[in-house]
This record gives sequence, C-alpha cells and structure tokens, in this order.
Amino acid sequence: MSLFDAALGMIGNQLGQGNNKTDLIQAVIAILGNQQAGGLSGIISQFQQAGLSDIVSSWVGTGQNLPISADQIQQALGGSHLSSIAESAGISSEAAAGGLAEYLPGLIDTMTPDGQVPDTNNIDASSLLSQAASLFGNR
Repeated sequence: MSLFDAALGMIGNQLGQGNNKTDLIQAVIAILGNQQAGGLSGIISQFQQAGLSDIVSSWVGTGQNLPISADQIQQALGGSHLSSIAESAGISSEAAAGGLAEYLPGLIDTMTPDGQVPDTNNIDASSLLSQAASLFGNR
C-alpha cells in the first residue's frame, strides 16, 4: 500500500465515506500522488503552462494563497484530469471545477509547507490527513 493509498483511506475514514466532498478530495489527492500522471509537479506545471503561474506559485509559497475560479481550473486541467476527478467523485466536470477552485489551493499549500514541491515519497501522510481534515472537516 502506497503512502497516498493510506492517506486516502484515512481521509475517507475521518471525513466520512460516500459524500461528494470526500470523494472529490480523495480523487484530487490520488491524482496529486500519481507519479505516472506527473503527480504534484505535473499539476503545478499544467497551471503554469495555462498562464496561471502567479496563482499556483502562491499556493506553493509560504504567503497567502491566491484564489482561483472554476473557469481557470477548467482552463488549466483541461478535459482528461478534470473528467477523471469528476468521474471518481461522481459529480459533473463543472461541479468538480468549482470544488477544486475551493479546495485545491489549500491542498497544494498543505503538500508544500516549506514553499518547496517535495518528492511525493517524502510527504507525511499523517500530516496531510490532519491538515486536509482541518481544511474540509468543518464545512
């Protein structure tokens, strides 16, 4: 079992299985941890290539996270990643883009606590779990 599989299971257990918010978070974390799909670095690169470098850099950096719109999420992720996330969460691509606009800045910020994109193998699952739960558990 990979680090991300363990984190996904723990997040699901803590936030409760079977709701769209939990499913969306789990789908996003799975993609961020999928090195074959480029992982966290690949997602960041997609935002940079879409002309959203300032926004995504704020999420990685140690300052305040800049907001992003659902339209900008669709622009950056395009069809394949967004469709995959939406399908995994059991929601429409539009709903997924809206949820990602709300959750992705905090997730990427959580995964880059020192302002650096870490090696995915070195991300602390328990830290990711507790921070993700604090980001999403009270909404």
